[in-house]
Order: sequence, then structure tokens, then C-alpha cells
Amino acid sequence: MAEAEQTLNEALDAFEFGAPVVGAMRYGRGHINDTFCVHTQPEDDDCRCFILQRMSSAAFKHPDQLMANIISVTEYLGQKILAAGGDRSREAMEVIRPRDGGAYFTDSQGGAWRAYPFVEGTYCYQSAETPELFSASGRAFGRFQRMLDGFPAGTLYETIPHFHDTEDRLARLKAAVAADRLGRVKDCGPELEFVKAREGDCSVALNAMRAGELPVRVTHNDTKLNNVLIDKKSGEGLCVIDLDTVMPGLAIFDFGDSIRFGANHCAEDERDLSRVSLDLDLFSSYTAAFLEGTGGSLTPREIEYLPWGAKLMTLECGIRFLTDYLDGDTYFHISRPGQNLDRARTQFKLVSDMEAHWEEMNAAVRAAAR
Repeated sequence: MAEAEQTLNEALDAFEFGAPVVGAMRYGRGHINDTFCVHTQPEDDDCRCFILQRMSSAAFKHPDQLMANIISVTEYLGQKILAAGGDRSREAMEVIRPRDGGAYFTDSQGGAWRAYPFVEGTYCYQSAETPELFSASGRAFGRFQRMLDGFPAGTLYETIPHFHDTEDRLARLKAAVAADRLGRVKDCGPELEFVKAREGDCSVALNAMRAGELPVRVTHNDTKLNNVLIDKKSGEGLCVIDLDTVMPGLAIFDFGDSIRFGANHCAEDERDLSRVSLDLDLFSSYTAAFLEGTGGSLTPREIEYLPWGAKLMTLECGIRFLTDYLDGDTYFHISRPGQNLDRARTQFKLVSDMEAHWEEMNAAVRAAAR
């Protein structure tokens, strides 16, 4: 029995779901947390579903800080949505408190669990099947930025220190290379040379932030397409989910992570690197939609740096995958040996393609901003 299943019943008993629980099964494709879909059956109504998650203790050392961030952000978003006449129950996540009134439940093995209502009538896509779908996610993430424009970013905890600190990610890679605990460095020569040639890039956005050119905002920090629920009827992005990494950060990184994940047609662990490339049409359509969603809340300098956000998030993600491979695959879940190395190679190939189309990317941003 998997570790999370050992205490699943404890977690189910810890929350009030409003009706008898008739089943719970693993759900989704996330790499980090253990996620279950809980099915309940009210006496005189249709089955209702909830999301129950055991938070990763490897990724999140302080679940109290993590949940404090999520609760404060979702309550703020809820107020904004209600003030605009929106549907609070569908347009923002809502934390279900455990029976003891806390922010989360701790099981007998020390695992931390939280619960949310399941947003019915939505799809969660793993890839941008159409340009319209990718644009819908762009508007949703842009709107997320706009709605949180007035939130005091400094009040949030940094739940994963240096999460999008590309300089720190580079330092951790170098430490993993020096340790070479599993003797894997010998397998990564071209990848390590690729990173070495781009060490200076790792400081570009951080230097701009330190110079006051890029403001610190509330950012999602994991803006993949599959973290937006798409409404089945309208096809529009309805609700931004997976707020584990909501922290102070740079808006260009939220933009960039979406491009990294969605503006190509390959799996994140694609082995045939000839298939990995930046789709400029998807880049252009997402950029226009994202800026539409932000509603003018970004500064001109932030808009100018959007291509850097795309390149740096892709480079950083490749560095993270490579570091985890060298460390023994302790952070990202894997389903086969070498998967994290393949993930790193895919990211680095995408960086190379961005560099080859750098002028086109900047032109697309300028056109979208007009």
C-alpha cells in the first residue's frame, strides 16, 4: 500500500464533506502532492465531489505557511469575484477547513492534508490542443495577476525559498555536480556545458528586479495549462488552481512558465528532441491573451521582459530537472529511470529554439502590447 493510502481514511474522517463518502481514488497527474477525488452521495441530491490532497513534505517544509498563503489569497480573490458579480464557488479555489477548525489536518504519520470543493463542469487539459484553449489559459492567468494587483505581496510567506531564484538554482546544480552522489555526472556532459554557456542569463531578471525595473507581485509560480480549469460550456479559463507556490515573485515568470509548458506540442519528457520546438503562433496568441487578461496592470518594462520570462523559466526548469536527476530523483516523481534527465534535455532544446527565434518573440510582444 502506498504511504498516502495508509492514512487516507484518517484524512477522510477529518473533514466534513456534507454527505457520506462513497469512494476516493487517486486523481490527476501532478508530480508533487498525493491527490484524491472524494465522492459523496447526499440523500436527495446528485453525487458531489471534492479534492483531498496530502501535501508533499519533501516540497513543502512548512504546511502552516503554505496554507496561510492559500487561504489569504483565495479569500481575497473571492471578495474580488463577488464584488464583480461573479460566481465565487466556481471562479476561485475555496479551502474546506477540517473538523477541528484548522487550516489543514495532520495524520498519525505526520502527513498534512487539505481539501477543496471539486469545480464541476470543467476540463483540466494537459496540453494546448487548440490555440483558443491556450489563449483561454492566458486570459485566466492574466486575470489572476490583475485581480491580485492590490494584494500586499510582502505579507505572503516564501513557502519554497528561492523557488524562482535562477541564480540559486544554478548554485544548487553546481553543488549536485560536485557531490555526484550517484555517479551520474558522467551522463550529463552536454547538458552541463549548455548551462555553463548561459550562466550570465540566470541573473538577467533578478538584476532588473534589484534595480527596481521589475516590481515584485503576488505570483502563481506554476502557470502550466493544467493549472487552469476550463469551463465546458464557454471554453474559457474559469478558475486558477494549484496555489501551492503562490508567493512574492515576478509577473514575467508566470508568463514564462506558461510558454515553457504550452507553446510546444511535446511531452515534458520527450526523448526525440527533433520534435521539441517553440510554436510562435501559440506564443503570439498566448501573449495577446495574457496581456488582455492583465488589463493594463503590467508596467511597460514588465511587458518588454516577457520573452526573458519565457527563456529563463525554461532554462530554470531544465536546471531543476537536471539537479534532481543528479541528486537521485528525490523531488519530481518519476515513472522510469532517466526521466528527469530526459525532462532536462527537453527544456534545454526548447531554450535553444527560443534563442533561434528571439527577434520574432520580441516582435510578437510589441504587437500584442499595441
